[in-house]
Formats: sequence, structure tokens, C-alpha cells
Amino acid sequence: MSLSKQVRKLHYWISPIIFIPVVIIFSTGLLLQFKKQSNWIQPNVEITSDSKPIMLNTFLESAKTVKEAEISSWDDIDRIDIRPDKGIAKIRSKNNWEIQLDLESSEIYSVNFRRSDIIESIHDGSFFSDYVKFGLFFPSGILLIVLSFTGIYMFIIPILRKRRKGKS
Repeated sequence: MSLSKQVRKLHYWISPIIFIPVVIIFSTGLLLQFKKQSNWIQPNVEITSDSKPIMLNTFLESAKTVKEAEISSWDDIDRIDIRPDKGIAKIRSKNNWEIQLDLESSEIYSVNFRRSDIIESIHDGSFFSDYVKFGLFFPSGILLIVLSFTGIYMFIIPILRKRRKGKS
């Protein structure tokens, strides 16, 4: 059997196995492209305030000691993720450095460069521009879902035809 036929046969049998996970990945990816535009996917911040709790001021002082994060004020912090069950807070600087510190003492546990947000923005197209995200990546996602369904259709039809011929 030629390599071309082997590759087609491999493709033919792998396709139905990965169909459901692929459709789930593509569908949720399409939804995530609209997370900032839809309150149903990700609620908007309705009220903003300039006041910071005293506890967070100690976090800011600890974060200022990390040179890589380039934090000198609240304006340099993108977000703080507080994990009470783990006893930590994650401070994410605007230049993608993440500082993990103790909730009680503000002692720094680790400092790492955070790549997941950059990878996610490349994945959804927002890294390039909203035009690319919604004009190229979103339609591509829809077309990949269509290709998945048409591929399964092309997989199932020959099986059904063989069954019908066998019953005749």
C-alpha cells in the first residue's frame, strides 16, 4: 500500500475518534473570542473605585521590590488574583510578570514570567488586532466546525452504503 493511501486511511479512522473533542474545542474557542463583548460569557466590571484596601497596599510594597515586574504604582499592575484556599495572591504586572505572595505576610514566594496570556491572545487572534480576531480567526473557527461535520458525513456515508448493499 502506498504512503498516500496509508495517510488517507489513517486520516479516515482518526477523524471520527477526535470529532467530538475538536467540535468542543472549536465551539468554546469561538465563544471565548466574544468574552469581552458578552456579559453572558464574562461579566463586565460595573463599578470601579480608586480606593485600595490596606492589605493590598502591603502587596504593592512587596511587588515594588521585584525589578523584572517594573512595578512602581498601581498603574503598573494588571490584576491581582487572590486564592484564599491556597493562602496566596498572584500579582500580574502589565509586562506579564507574575508575583506570588503570602496572603498574611506579603512574603514573595515566586516570580515568574507569565506566557499564557500571550499564547491565548495569539490563539484567538487578538494579539494581531480585533480586525484579524473577528475578520479572520472567527470565520476560520466556524469553517473548521463545518469541515468537521462534513468530514464525519463523508465518513458515515460509505459505511451506510455498504450496510444497505449488504441487506439487498
